[in-house]
Amino acid sequence: MAQPLAERMRPKTLDEYVGQKHLVGENGVLRRMMELKHIPSFILWGPPGVGKTTLARIIANQMERSFFTLSAISSGVKDVRDVIDKAKNSRFFNSEPPILFIDEIHRFSKAQQDSLLAAVEQGVVTLIGATTENPSFEVITPLLSRCQVYVLKPQTDEDLLALAHRVVEKDEELKRKKIFFDETDSLLRFAGGDARKLLNIIDLVVSAEPDDEEVHFTNDKVTERLQENPNAYDKNGEMHYDIVSAFIKSIRGSDPDAAIYWLARMVDGGEDPKFIARRLVISAAEDIGLANPNALLLANACFDTIHKIGWPEGRIVLAETTIYLATSAKSNSAYLSIDKALEFVRQNGNQPVPLHLRNAPTKLMKNLDYGKDYKYSHDYKGHFVVQEFLPSKISGTQFWTPQDNAAENRLADNMKRLWGDKKNYNNM
Repeated sequence: MAQPLAERMRPKTLDEYVGQKHLVGENGVLRRMMELKHIPSFILWGPPGVGKTTLARIIANQMERSFFTLSAISSGVKDVRDVIDKAKNSRFFNSEPPILFIDEIHRFSKAQQDSLLAAVEQGVVTLIGATTENPSFEVITPLLSRCQVYVLKPQTDEDLLALAHRVVEKDEELKRKKIFFDETDSLLRFAGGDARKLLNIIDLVVSAEPDDEEVHFTNDKVTERLQENPNAYDKNGEMHYDIVSAFIKSIRGSDPDAAIYWLARMVDGGEDPKFIARRLVISAAEDIGLANPNALLLANACFDTIHKIGWPEGRIVLAETTIYLATSAKSNSAYLSIDKALEFVRQNGNQPVPLHLRNAPTKLMKNLDYGKDYKYSHDYKGHFVVQEFLPSKISGTQFWTPQDNAAENRLADNMKRLWGDKKNYNNM
């Protein structure tokens, strides 16, 4: 039986590798490090099918390093220790450390991650981790501090089309057929930036055609084949990014029925409940925000409860939270305000803290007027007094703009009462 197309066409060198030019292109940071023969421990963060595993193998190959691999799904602490011992024994005097690749490192427990620390710190192995989850939340701080994090992006349509044409020209199986890409919209849409998914779709469509006939890719044909074989290109649940996107957008769009439908798709597909709960927490902060601060409390409670009870009862907690968020008033004013402030900081640099806002724990600091003229709000009527809290150079700059909902209307009215004409808290 022939290997799947995605496996047959797995790149062996950087020149065959598709996409991620910011990392492996002519001036890419990983390419430069490989040319210098020095690779530190790092984590590759990106959605499925963007080449994390392939890139790790190429690096090990081209650096001529021993390569050990673990899957976080099936490996325990003992497996980690065993592979570290093998790595030690395989290393010759003064040779470069072997590469240890850990797929789905976000699924490793704290104990498993702790067991890696000494080996990474002492240079016994060079760790390359792959994750679809934000490492800031999923990787313990001591391990994360010893690793660079590189973000891999979904493949562009141009990259995917180039790959599609390359495989029909280079693959020994496909070269025997006459294949034409008459239309590619559906092919690219279903691939969704995932190179492996693209190759699996091509494999599926070609295998359904007689050997002696030309194969013409059209939008209708791709759609028809995938509807007939809905799991043929997604056996490991790799559509979860598409489905969770629809899930979050349904909540944002205040459609509880659609949100529950997409939740059911994830639950039925065996999605990790913590993955869903984490998205609900983000949605509560990003899309509901100050319009209903209780939403974030409920989402956090949902996340904690999922950790305690898991499946199958966890589906009820997720459903309750999903419906609450979908039916809640919406506001992204907090999300917009922090992004606006971050952009302002990047454009304007770090402004000095006004002297009256600085602490003065020493006599020298007091002599330098640290804390002088600061007004303690609780000493004044209504626990408020007008004073400047921004650096003088940017005085009057406003980052938060209240939006038109009952909760933020109340907040805006209170700000107007306190600040009067000094600040403009008119709603969007």
